[in-house]
Amino acid sequence: MNEPLSLPVYSPVPGKAAETNAPTAAPHRARLVGSGIVLLALWYAVYRGIAPLADFLTYGVLRLARETPFASAISFFLYEVPKVLLLLLLIVFGVGIVRSFFTPEKTRQILAGKRESLGNVLASLLGVVTPFCSCSAVPMFIGFVTAGVPLGVTFSFLVSAPMVNEVALALLFGLFGWKVAALYAGTGLLVALVAGWVIGRLKLERWVEPWVYAIPAGEVGGDFAPPTWVDRIGAGKAAVKEIVGKVWPYVVAGIAVGAGIHGWVPANFMAGIMGKQAWWSVPLAVLIGIPMYSNAAGIVPVVQALLGKGAALGTVLAFMMSVIGLSLPEFVILRKVLRPALIAVFAGVVGTGILIVGYVFNFVL
Repeated sequence: MNEPLSLPVYSPVPGKAAETNAPTAAPHRARLVGSGIVLLALWYAVYRGIAPLADFLTYGVLRLARETPFASAISFFLYEVPKVLLLLLLIVFGVGIVRSFFTPEKTRQILAGKRESLGNVLASLLGVVTPFCSCSAVPMFIGFVTAGVPLGVTFSFLVSAPMVNEVALALLFGLFGWKVAALYAGTGLLVALVAGWVIGRLKLERWVEPWVYAIPAGEVGGDFAPPTWVDRIGAGKAAVKEIVGKVWPYVVAGIAVGAGIHGWVPANFMAGIMGKQAWWSVPLAVLIGIPMYSNAAGIVPVVQALLGKGAALGTVLAFMMSVIGLSLPEFVILRKVLRPALIAVFAGVVGTGILIVGYVFNFVL
């Protein structure tokens, strides 16, 4: 489910200068900063109270016996749901502000006319901060092609944008720490860069539907008034409403699956089927992940439960990458602009990169 990660973006009016009121600007900024500090302190207080509240509800209100699978699953669920949703609120608000600096139009302008090697690097990095979802894959692809962005560079963006998005990285950081988040970001960007470079070297433009190249190039850029911080905060609020309002059922469902794994799957059971010793665990994890319809917010709690039960980090990273980066719904949507042969090459190149990541991390760690 990549669609809910689409963010509303700031769309300024061309040619209109930003209106400011110098005498009142400073007090207004001070109020914004003060309100932000108060809300952040409130968020932190609520976040710190989640664990004791979950224990109280599980063992005090429900009076469940400790050390039983059912109690363990319920405690996990009551703790993880508010924790992940609170993290999601804070993360998505910040993401909305960050993405107000990187509109799709600005991304196209940056990438247009760049050499492939540099373009692959820029596209992979811009994919992290540019609004994107499966439903926007076709218009983004058409926009890039008509703006003169090379096909390989476009595919670096199409891999990076859903796989290495800020929500995924921030949730990984909040739940597992900076090392896991950095590993995921580095390997995801490397897969996007190499996949785009390989596709660019293969010269597969003939497998793009001909009508795409017949579309006249649109204007890139324009005279836009820069958004104010009030606009950017508004973009953050809109992002919270748009994303959290859509993905929370999937987050709860993912945590429910994780709770079942946490409560009933025996300790180290996953080591037998998703561990380092089983050579087939990585390709199996990728094959399982491709048809799953989820995004980072929904799959991270499942990843957390798998690691807790003995699954190897490399295998779990490969599983997560396949769920987010090899989305079956995205392939269906891209069929509008790509011929099946190019979609197959795209899936094969990205899938190979994910397999290598899984094996390397299982060998090294």
